[in-house]
Amino acid sequence: MTDHYEDEEENRQRQLSNRQVLGFVAGYWRRRPWLMAGTVVLTLIAIGFDLMLPWAAGRLVDAVAAGPANPDPAWRAWLLFVGVYLAFSVIRNTAMRFLIPFSATNMKELTDDGFRQVQGFSSDWHADTFAGSTVRRLSRAMWGYDVVTDAVLIWFGPAAVVLGGLCVMMLLRWPSVGLFACAVTVIYVLSNIYLTALWARPANLKSVALDSRIGGALADSISSNATVKTFGAEAREEARIGGVTEMWRKATMKTWGRFTDLWLLHNMMLVALQAGLTGLLLLEWSRGRASTGDIAFAVTAFMLMSGYLRNIGENIRTAQKGMDDIEDVARYAQTEPQVVDALAAAPFRPELGEIVFDRVVFRYKSAETPLYDRFTLRIAPGERVALVGATGSGKSTFVKLIQRLYDVQDGTILIDGQDIAKVTQGSLRRAIAVVPQDPALFHRTLAENISYARPDATHEEIVLAARRARAHDFIMRLPKGYDTLVGERGVKLSGGERQRVAIARAFLADAPILVLDEATSSLDVETELQVQAAMEELMVGRTTIVIAHRLSTIRSADRILVFDHGRIIEEGRHAELVKQGGAYARLHAVTEGVV
Repeated sequence: MTDHYEDEEENRQRQLSNRQVLGFVAGYWRRRPWLMAGTVVLTLIAIGFDLMLPWAAGRLVDAVAAGPANPDPAWRAWLLFVGVYLAFSVIRNTAMRFLIPFSATNMKELTDDGFRQVQGFSSDWHADTFAGSTVRRLSRAMWGYDVVTDAVLIWFGPAAVVLGGLCVMMLLRWPSVGLFACAVTVIYVLSNIYLTALWARPANLKSVALDSRIGGALADSISSNATVKTFGAEAREEARIGGVTEMWRKATMKTWGRFTDLWLLHNMMLVALQAGLTGLLLLEWSRGRASTGDIAFAVTAFMLMSGYLRNIGENIRTAQKGMDDIEDVARYAQTEPQVVDALAAAPFRPELGEIVFDRVVFRYKSAETPLYDRFTLRIAPGERVALVGATGSGKSTFVKLIQRLYDVQDGTILIDGQDIAKVTQGSLRRAIAVVPQDPALFHRTLAENISYARPDATHEEIVLAARRARAHDFIMRLPKGYDTLVGERGVKLSGGERQRVAIARAFLADAPILVLDEATSSLDVETELQVQAAMEELMVGRTTIVIAHRLSTIRSADRILVFDHGRIIEEGRHAELVKQGGAYARLHAVTEGVV
């Protein structure tokens, strides 16, 4: 199972520290200082009233212990006791009114930022990473932020105030009681922090990684369900998913077991706090240095302290899990995109579609030697150029480089006289329309898929593009016409229908450069004729690059370039190259029976 995930695990780079992850979260807190300040200030005020509760309870018990002869002090103490808790509840609730928009907006922006960062990563990064794992990490980080924010702003700070305040109150009145309470509190909190980070976190990181792996494995199998059914491989896929979930089960049981062990250890510390606090106050009472109300204070103080300590312990553990959930997205924020716009990048200005490679050197990261080594080529505006050659010869790389999906190591690529490394990537790619071999459509309506090239297109413009792509007739035969949902990646449509939708999209884009990447290789003869006719119309007036193995589709090209290991070994028109008797002629001979 692990072999499939080696490249993805490389993308994780190094483990971030808790401080780095917390710093990442704090960056979102600083975006809304007033909401954060309102949350923290109101919470602290509420905690002040919570801190008064043991004192108010002691006053009430002392007043009651004085006897019913004069009940007024008891009723006043009762009103104080009830009023303190009422004030705590109302102010605490008001603090939540600040926290809700604070957290919800930050969670939205964290997810948006993470998605933007992922979109900016290179094609290599996406090829090495399971899409399902990335989705899982983004959604998990959103809720991880919520857990960490609640723990830090709502629990840790207020708990520190309450626990510190109670310890000071005890120190001032009963030093031995105060010292004991302080010692247990400090040991409880520090052991929670360090044991969680050093003992529980390694196991939790492993279970988090396996949770991402489940997302990747599920998405991989579900998105390929048609292939699974074709081979009757449902049981095999169930076994494969079962293997991943079994690894997750074992890792998660270990994680939960460690957290449960920590919970038991710290509950024993709370038992010690209960016994010590009440026992020391009883000792003070037996020596005449504490009243009945003081005993009530001790009991109430223990209940308050144990509640906050228990919450601190639980929130330290959940905050650690939350930070582990956020870690991947925090790492994304620290990862520079592999292809970035220059600081002064200007929008690309599309003109006639001239393409020039000037002594270009390019090497894939996994290759030892460059594929292109001082590669030079000029494609004239409006020229139709076909690229042929064996797999790995550099045809697809040529297209990826003009789209700037990768940066070259040396040399320059110019389109319409503009260095593509000095223009914005988005504007450059909008000037290049691509019709791939297997178009991937969104699970949206046909109208949305066609207008993806130009979202502001009117319905009439969408219909015109579909007509020109020979797609209108089959669309109108569908029950909902242009409002028909096409399924994930367009699975509800045939290959020819998807091709025509992609061509309609290219018509609507109206880009000066057109790339046809094996656009008819998998179609039946009748469908191929329809698609070919649509492509012929689409190519008019555009610089066109055709990648093809079926030589019948490129006979009318102005120029055919034969690639071999990143070099052009032959070029010319179809008839000329056949007469030369070289590499192209051999390819033609192999495919002649098909042609």
